[in-house]
Amino acid sequence: FAEVFHLGEKLFTSDYSPSMYRTWDEYEITTLFNSDSELCLVAELDDQIVGFALGTTVEKSNSAWKYGYLVWIGVRPGIQKKGIGDNLFHEILKRMVDQGVRMIIIDTDADNEAGIRFFEKHGFGSIQKHVYMTLNLAKKTRRRKKRKE
Repeated sequence: FAEVFHLGEKLFTSDYSPSMYRTWDEYEITTLFNSDSELCLVAELDDQIVGFALGTTVEKSNSAWKYGYLVWIGVRPGIQKKGIGDNLFHEILKRMVDQGVRMIIIDTDADNEAGIRFFEKHGFGSIQKHVYMTLNLAKKTRRRKKRKE
């Protein structure tokens, strides 16, 4: 887990993608490895982890379909665009199909142009925009304290 987490820290920086940076944490990785280990893949080169794909499946009570959710995929900087991400994607796709998945869902930042191109290359479409908002409670608490003074 540690190597995957540290590689993700290099990939999902606050400069690259604030929302991906905020949601990348050890707890999520551990949960995925413990609940869906067959959908947690790593790519190795010279005994080092250079890429990963982490996924899960979702079943809805009101739907006969089983969905796959590719939560994270990443390849070490410097060796991207050499087929490692493609291989990880094809393997997780195969495993999801073997588990009865009928549709795969991904999400990424609207600014993640490389990621969007990657997913479009692999047949994803129906891009939908969504709003991601935050409320910094630490700042709000500080403002209240200043008003009371």
